[in-house]
Amino acid sequence: MSAQGESRYAGDSHVGKVRSVNEDAFLLAPPLFAVADGLGGHQAGEVASSLAIDTLLEAAPRSGDLKALGRAVRQANSAVIDAATSGRGRSGMGTTLTAAMVEGTHLTVAHVGDSRAYLLHLGTLEQLTQDHSMVADLVRQGRITAEESRSHPNRSVITRALGSDPNMLADTFEAEAAAGDRLLLTTDGLTSMVRDEDIEHVLATAPTPSVAVRELIDSALEAGGQDNITVVVVDIGTRPRRAGGAPGARRWGVRLLWLLAALAVVGGAAWVADSYARSKAYVIDEGGYVAIYEGVPGTFAGLSLHERSEVTTIPVSALSPIMAARLSTGIQLDGIAEARDLVQTYRALAEETSATTAP
Repeated sequence: MSAQGESRYAGDSHVGKVRSVNEDAFLLAPPLFAVADGLGGHQAGEVASSLAIDTLLEAAPRSGDLKALGRAVRQANSAVIDAATSGRGRSGMGTTLTAAMVEGTHLTVAHVGDSRAYLLHLGTLEQLTQDHSMVADLVRQGRITAEESRSHPNRSVITRALGSDPNMLADTFEAEAAAGDRLLLTTDGLTSMVRDEDIEHVLATAPTPSVAVRELIDSALEAGGQDNITVVVVDIGTRPRRAGGAPGARRWGVRLLWLLAALAVVGGAAWVADSYARSKAYVIDEGGYVAIYEGVPGTFAGLSLHERSEVTTIPVSALSPIMAARLSTGIQLDGIAEARDLVQTYRALAEETSATTAP
């Protein structure tokens, strides 16, 4: 099972190497994204996760209303409980659910269970959610280390999940990201197999969300693939369309861009393609310094779709290796204003690095 949105987001799921059934589910319905990991075995876990995702999509707000998102998760919990008692699934079935609404750089998150939300923020990976599990409680109490939790015999024991308690409450919170950050939602089929530092490296270096998704799933499979693996990656800094923006519509949008570019070359209406290009921007490493470009990388029919706006005095070497890796392939943004905001952040970080290393 796989699905992929436009270049700003992507998601996929793999059964892994041990399980015979995939009990995970995921959602790509901008601005809403989610992952769910079903509990209860064959003909139960997959019912619970799919039902939770379907109910969430139906009940979720159209914008980042924290209370409304929490209510939608509670509706999903009720739907799972009702399905178990009515015989649609099995008694005792449940599911994790981690959902995020992404609007520009603002995140609204609801979370239950041991799936996770991470943010690659300014080059550093941050875990946004806390696991609701026995081993996570032990780590928080200082009774075991995070490394010990990876092999603990009770690592699969969940302390909170949809379907287990009619009065269940989700963790809900808001967070501010920065343009150029990356959001990761994933089930524990990834995090139990791949260490955070390796996840960070993939998120930092993959040129697109779809490549990041593929590399993360491949990493979990190479490490053993002992569980179902589900990964959703979203690039921060744009306002993607809600679920009516089907792949067909996106293809027509791309075709229209190329048609306009071709008309600009053939018919002399260069301003048409130029106006589109100037609505986009990207930041990239140019000769060891951070540079800003208006437009999108590449050319069409000899027509350049970008123009250099500025090569800054910010040395890429003054930034973290992860930031440098992302700049090597370019960070695409929604317009020159977002690009300049990101560069100002890089400038402050570079100045801070220079101040701490000065004799």
